[in-house]
Amino acid sequence: MAKLQKSIEKRNALVKATINLVNNNGFHATPMSKIAKMANVSPATIYLYFDNKQDLVNKVYIEVKAAYTAYAFKNYSNDIPVAKGFEIIWKRIADFKLKEVEEAMFLAQCDNTPIIDEASRQEGLKHLQPLLDLWEKGKKEGIIKPLSPYLLYAYSINPLSFLMVMQQRGVFQLNQDHLEDAYQAAWNSIKK
Repeated sequence: MAKLQKSIEKRNALVKATINLVNNNGFHATPMSKIAKMANVSPATIYLYFDNKQDLVNKVYIEVKAAYTAYAFKNYSNDIPVAKGFEIIWKRIADFKLKEVEEAMFLAQCDNTPIIDEASRQEGLKHLQPLLDLWEKGKKEGIIKPLSPYLLYAYSINPLSFLMVMQQRGVFQLNQDHLEDAYQAAWNSIKK
């Protein structure tokens, strides 16, 4: 049991080091040797868990995306009315991005770079299915604008990444009023 626990801890340390280094240095300035050093493991240990750097980054992306969406959809049920469902999901996403900043920053990096392979991107998209289904339901009910899911995401969810970055930089401090205003702006951007 102790060996298994140590193995889990090493893998978790590698994941955490990858997130930290990618956030601070970018993908290309994050060699495997730096990841190993920060995780306090030998470079060879990485290859017990991951095939190569691409595999490492893809798997970390999918794991973080799964955690993000599990958090986002925790209090959501598809029998909730569209407007209330969107509010629940949006506010949970905002909460995640403000509480789990390292992970949220990593996802933002991944969403804006070609380093993540297409198969991993598609796997990440599957985790967003409840939101996509909600939007589809909203379109059918005439509540949500008949736009591409990419446009709906760009106008309603993506601005949270910008606000998170501004808060991280110390340029803008989000309070409850700002979050409510941001939610209303997001909802107004996609509702009919």
